Amino acid sequence: MARFDRYLLSQLMVFFGFFALILVMVYWINQAVSLFELLIADGQSAMVFLEFTALTLPNVIRVVLPIAAFVAAVYTTNRLSSESELVVVQSMGFSGFRLARPVLLFGVIVCLLTSVLTHVLVPVSQRLLAERSAEITENITSKFLTEGAFLHPAEGMTFYIREISPKGELLDVFMSDTRDPDFQVIYTAKNAFLVREDTGPKLVMFDGMAQTLGTKDARLFTTSFSDFSYDIGALIDNSPRDSRSVSELSTLDLLSPSPGLQDATGFNRAILLKLGHDRIARPLFAIVTALLGFSVLLVGSFSRFGTSRQILAATILLILLKALDSGLTGYIYQNEAYWPLVYLPVLVGLLVCATMLWLAERPGQLTRLFRPAHRFKRGEA
Repeated sequence: MARFDRYLLSQLMVFFGFFALILVMVYWINQAVSLFELLIADGQSAMVFLEFTALTLPNVIRVVLPIAAFVAAVYTTNRLSSESELVVVQSMGFSGFRLARPVLLFGVIVCLLTSVLTHVLVPVSQRLLAERSAEITENITSKFLTEGAFLHPAEGMTFYIREISPKGELLDVFMSDTRDPDFQVIYTAKNAFLVREDTGPKLVMFDGMAQTLGTKDARLFTTSFSDFSYDIGALIDNSPRDSRSVSELSTLDLLSPSPGLQDATGFNRAILLKLGHDRIARPLFAIVTALLGFSVLLVGSFSRFGTSRQILAATILLILLKALDSGLTGYIYQNEAYWPLVYLPVLVGLLVCATMLWLAERPGQLTRLFRPAHRFKRGEA
């Protein structure tokens, strides 16, 4: 590679790493807040929270990388233009297409990184995340054996334990059941044990009282008991997953969906094909974002008023390409033969980039296209 190519590529990679880190942190914090509230409120430990956030990171990074490539290309090009480095290089005879060579290589690197995430890391992490979610859902201990906190294992249920002894004895148990609109029942007991049986887990309470309030007549019934068994298995959804998430599937499975896979996911062949080819088109779109951020700003590199208009134009073009992708989604879902349209935004984006590089070699061409024609009469200056 020429020295300028290495210099430009190094600048792109440095700013790409910086902006990718910033965007990943923003996306991660946004998801981590809701995930933290969900897991901690459900009685999970901090280690479970860290495990879940680590499993969600590959998908966050996959989404962020093409955006970071676009921002890095825009920032680097604007910086080289403001410092007149592009002007010097172009005066040496470098054409727009020649200048775009390191940018193209940069886009290919981002494409490869995104491909590894899309085809390998994201499906594996989503599958592990689904398995861990199922394990936590089936884990009774995490839902009930949390002392000093009011837990809500199901809608209309409130459970509280003051203390758990080293032997596993639950001390001072409080449980409220308001699922029945006609009757509200409150159970209190001095101690209790959680017992596993073949029919499901049971909460055995000792030396307690059951208070039943009829909501219609406002009558209160109290019943004392020396021991009482309550079936808590119904409060926990132990049913196995009857469907598979498409994010867990491999790309090969999506590109050749069998009837059994369609039944397992609940999607028809057209949708699965679209999602499978999306995994190939999305990494390729990273090349488009990198070239788009460079080529559009290259058109205005000689402007003394800066490149703010070019930055706005590049952003609008990127939004239009994403809108084209979204607009084609419903159309592709209608027929499995329309899956090649998935690659249309990539092809349109490359065509736009090539056009911008062509215009960069002809600075006056764009001005002549939009300049109104004037007819000079004889004698006019």
